[in-house]
Amino acid sequence: MMSVRTFSLPRFLVALSRGALVTMTTAALCIAPVSVAGAQSSLVPIVRDAEIEALVTDYAAPIIKTAGLSRNAIRIVLVNNSSFNAFVDGRRIFVNTGALLQAETPNEIIGVLAHETGHLAGGHEFKLREQLAAAKTLAVVTSLLGLGAVVGGAAGGASGLSKAGMGITMGGPEAAMRNLLNYQRTEEMAADRSAITYLANTGQSAKGMLTTFERFSNALALSGSNIDPYRISHPMPRERIANLETLARSSPYFDKPDSPALQQRHDLMRGKIAAYTGGGASVLRTFRKDPRNIGARYGDAIATYLNGSSQSALSKIDVLIKEQPKNPYFQEIRGEILLKQNKASDAAKAFQKANALDSRKSSLIRMSYGRALMLSGTPANLQASIKEIKAGIASDREYPTGYGYLAQAYAQMGDMVRSDLASAEQKYYSGKIQDAQIFAIRAQRSLKSGTPEWIQAQDIISAKRK
Repeated sequence: MMSVRTFSLPRFLVALSRGALVTMTTAALCIAPVSVAGAQSSLVPIVRDAEIEALVTDYAAPIIKTAGLSRNAIRIVLVNNSSFNAFVDGRRIFVNTGALLQAETPNEIIGVLAHETGHLAGGHEFKLREQLAAAKTLAVVTSLLGLGAVVGGAAGGASGLSKAGMGITMGGPEAAMRNLLNYQRTEEMAADRSAITYLANTGQSAKGMLTTFERFSNALALSGSNIDPYRISHPMPRERIANLETLARSSPYFDKPDSPALQQRHDLMRGKIAAYTGGGASVLRTFRKDPRNIGARYGDAIATYLNGSSQSALSKIDVLIKEQPKNPYFQEIRGEILLKQNKASDAAKAFQKANALDSRKSSLIRMSYGRALMLSGTPANLQASIKEIKAGIASDREYPTGYGYLAQAYAQMGDMVRSDLASAEQKYYSGKIQDAQIFAIRAQRSLKSGTPEWIQAQDIISAKRK
């Protein structure tokens, strides 16, 4: 099941994101604003879903390997945003759910990931930080923010935002800004070339990259605005397409299609995202060319469940399970539907099947299994529930929902000290530091000084000072 939480950007990005535009400071694929949850907040909404994470990780793994990067050191993060965008920060690649939904083939997303990996392998974000530090003037930063408003406003048709951005931009030192943007254009073209190399080395086509850039080009053409190509961090899309097409067509894999199995997984992912973000209407729009596609039927089952018709949804998901009895994610959704029907014991069996079928051993599925055991209410299941939830948390320590499940399980057992400690962790990883400290202080009063749990509480209590 898809869940959304918030994720904190580093201070460097926070300083430039107060107006919810960070187009110039993240090595982004396209000219689009990176959404921040609130004008005065540094939090971005993050999506967690076992099925989607597994697929996107599979897309990225061979690219990351051929780029010479450690797979375990790079994290793919899903952002709950409807725009087609991706960007890097530190050792993370952020991909919007909008990009996953709009991309009709796996190859389009693989091309995006290859481009972003090019930024990581080239150390572009670190170098960009150095470039900004060298500028040393608030006027330059102001110019970048204004430019972000111009480009974001033009692409989105917001003329007022564009005009406001132009006024800000003109206030910055022209030469410094042009030098910085020229540097970024060079980085973008370098990332493009690296992406082509990675795709060729892994036996994949770069055709999806061209499709993506065509989409961006059409969006700009429809905006009705003339944009100075020297004033944007990326080359103009048509220029990029021309450069990319020559390189892409030189690969012997240019016409190689995605495998049917991978395309099916991609369709299932799109169906799920469409259902969770736009309901049944979004599923119909997404698969209007092929309404009997398995992704369309999967999305329809999920949308039916979300709409409150759990019995009908159960019938639809059972049909899909008959078609693919070894699909762990169908069993996962089945478990969610059964929980909606207050059939916790049956839901636990579905999650147990999902966990057994899941070769990736997703922590999310395991924690859902533990939750269902807890909700069944039997003492024996309650002990097993805590074991499963803690096992899930052990491999996914920053997932606040897991701690929420654990707090509830301990409370049902009457162990309020450990319940408070789990609640402290849940609040902490949700970004609610003060609330976390209240629970940690309350738990610590009943814990023996120096024990691992006491230290765990102390870490949260002192987190603000750190």
